[in-house]
Amino acid sequence: MASNQSVATMKGIGKQALLTLSEMGIETVEDLILTFPYRHEDFQLKDLADTPHNERVTVEGRVESEPSVLFLGKNKSRTTVRVLVGRHLIKAVFFNQHYVKGKLHIGEMVTLSGKWDRGRQMITVQHHSVGPKSAESDFEPVYSLKGTLRQKTFRKWMRQALDETKNELEDCLPVEMRQRYQLADLGEALESVHFPVDGQALKQARRRFVYEELLIFQLKMQALKKKNREEEPGSRLEYDLERLKGFIAKLPFSLTDAQKRVVNEICKDLLEPYRMNRLLQGDVGSGKTVVAAISLYAAVTAGEQGALMAPTEILAEQHATTLSEWFEPFGVTTALLTGSVKGKKRRLLLEQLEAGNIDLLIGTHALIQPDVKFKSLGLVITDEQHRFGVEQRRVLKDKGYHPDVLFMTATPIPRTLAISAFGEMDVSIIDEMPAGRKEIETYWMKKEMFGKIVGRMEKELASGRQAYVIAPLIEESEKLDYQNAVDLYQQLSVYFQGKFEVGLMHGRLHPDEKEETMRRFAEGELAVLVSTTVVEVGVNVPNASFMLIYDAERFGLSQLHQLRGRVGRGSAQSYCILLADPKTEVGKERMSSMTETNDGFILAEKDLQLRGPGDFFGRKQSGVPEFKMADLIHDYRVLETARADAEKLIASDFFWQSEQTACLRSRIEQSGALSTGRLD
Repeated sequence: MASNQSVATMKGIGKQALLTLSEMGIETVEDLILTFPYRHEDFQLKDLADTPHNERVTVEGRVESEPSVLFLGKNKSRTTVRVLVGRHLIKAVFFNQHYVKGKLHIGEMVTLSGKWDRGRQMITVQHHSVGPKSAESDFEPVYSLKGTLRQKTFRKWMRQALDETKNELEDCLPVEMRQRYQLADLGEALESVHFPVDGQALKQARRRFVYEELLIFQLKMQALKKKNREEEPGSRLEYDLERLKGFIAKLPFSLTDAQKRVVNEICKDLLEPYRMNRLLQGDVGSGKTVVAAISLYAAVTAGEQGALMAPTEILAEQHATTLSEWFEPFGVTTALLTGSVKGKKRRLLLEQLEAGNIDLLIGTHALIQPDVKFKSLGLVITDEQHRFGVEQRRVLKDKGYHPDVLFMTATPIPRTLAISAFGEMDVSIIDEMPAGRKEIETYWMKKEMFGKIVGRMEKELASGRQAYVIAPLIEESEKLDYQNAVDLYQQLSVYFQGKFEVGLMHGRLHPDEKEETMRRFAEGELAVLVSTTVVEVGVNVPNASFMLIYDAERFGLSQLHQLRGRVGRGSAQSYCILLADPKTEVGKERMSSMTETNDGFILAEKDLQLRGPGDFFGRKQSGVPEFKMADLIHDYRVLETARADAEKLIASDFFWQSEQTACLRSRIEQSGALSTGRLD
């Protein structure tokens, strides 16, 4: 039997089984043996004295009593028998297995596996066999099966396939790499991942497949990066270094070491002949905007135009105001283009842009309209890049002749996810906050404290400050017992009547209403803004120093951190109150984590552990691959190693020419990275 043969050629696989296997993605014998178990049943004998309560255990003992059966209703029964395990006389309980009564006899040896109840000295039996434990493997594979397929049948097919083909498959890992990391060869690893002789063999097999899987993925990413660079050559931006230094020197603050490092990374990219494709990560308030400004000024000194696209009109206006102030003394012309710019004003702006009279265009998705034409677009920056679709980002960068591209995000992404989801991009991180910024004091409080918290908020408002109040829902829901924005708005409006103005903001408002509410809050006309999470990104009100997040357990850690980042932007001490009564351990852990640190990257790592990779981004748009064996949370060191190895290989002639790497090259070609410029 050959590995490329259909599984239909194997013994015992009929038409119905073939259909089920096909649904599982198994067509060939090779597909079958590369279907890994998701766990192994551990049948190693354990000492009950060392076994924790409620843990699964396998023991060997002698039957000490006749089994007794209690029928509990139709097809339901409970069979109990006493078994002496070492010096422990325990109860073995079998649910709905009354037939064991005729198989268990006093004095016989029996092997039992199940959950151990330490207090009641009882095992709830899931597997058993009469006689001492067999000499077979202590680890039994458990596969994710469909339809009526049974584990026992699938294991039999797997055993047959491995015996006949495991040493026939080509090992993609070159000998040198296997020796460097002491990895098992493919045949040995396949045997151990399915039917390990012991825990160490299983661990070593997993090591090998995790590394291979992550290496191949990283090779695809690096090959894609190489292909995109070669096919989109871009152009060198010969910026004026002295003018750039002069601009930085005149900024109203000094750059942090992290900002300096990131600026150098970007400026180096601008001088390269290929198109920059870089992701800039920076926590809330870390100073990404000034890095964007320096990058845009560099492009302008090279005789090119720049574009900055933001997800909301408010954020675009804030960027336009800030950048205009910084650029005006240097003769840089800036313009703002949003949906609100219409008629003659818009036509004039577009004429000036196409003529090259505007150096920098800041705006929303209005920038990607067909009639928006640049004379010479050299640098495109997308702020809060995850708020735009892939197509929207592509249209903007196609406005110029291969302009350099910088994506910015204030949503900290754990390094493992950044490497995986954005592996074809270069990643820069601002991991330092500007000097003198006060840490936001964060407190977790129970809901019965709401009255006291509003009183504390009132003191803050009386001192001339402003406050946010965040709710998870817009209107009352019969199904969900969570506070809602409308209800909170009404309560606070009554409470502060005649003292402070309260505003309401949520996603169902017309865009013009949202913009107006936000403008009134930004200009101080509203003292309190009750809102849903629409304020999570792109609102800069330095006078706001107090935030109350109602039903905080409803939010993920990263979202809570983003919301908290709306305060703490001025010189005053700021506060964030998490009002929550979490019912789960995960919810309690989230609240505790928020009070322990203001570091978004630490919280992002914690969020990844609590939620998993798919839920971190949202499964539909995550871009995070699903691996057979690798786990991005636990295997992050292997991912780092695989990425470093992949970078060296892709840059070497050895990889592209050697017979030893032909299998790896074939795997990359199958992914489509080399032919289509994207990963399938």
